[in-house]
Amino acid sequence: MPVEPPIPGTPSDWLSRAKGDFALACVTLPEGGFYEDLCYHLQQAAEKAIKAVYRVHGLTFRYTHDLEVLLDTLGENSVVIPDDVKLAADLTDYAWESRYPGLMEAVSYEEYLVAKEQAKQILAWAEAEVEEHESP
Repeated sequence: MPVEPPIPGTPSDWLSRAKGDFALACVTLPEGGFYEDLCYHLQQAAEKAIKAVYRVHGLTFRYTHDLEVLLDTLGENSVVIPDDVKLAADLTDYAWESRYPGLMEAVSYEEYLVAKEQAKQILAWAEAEVEEHESP
């Protein structure tokens, strides 16, 4: 069985990358662009924020884009997950399915706004977790 490589980066590193993806997802959609692509960055922001929480709690995560799996495993390790954060598992579909033609319906502006709010809630939760557990 292959051995997983060690997980790089500090919790703050992961959070910085999450914020970078969130910033990309908040740009004005250029002509010819797709909300699916912005939602991909929202999913990535959420995923990296969740992985920052893993790092701050000293936990190892699987290399997966499935936010529900990542959140469930955190919960199994006694990390309290707020209900609004659990809802963000819906963002998983944006990791790959929405980026390929024909696998999903086109993402509407309204769906993008919902995804943006979900990612924002995860980022806020992750920031609070990192701040609380990295403080001396």
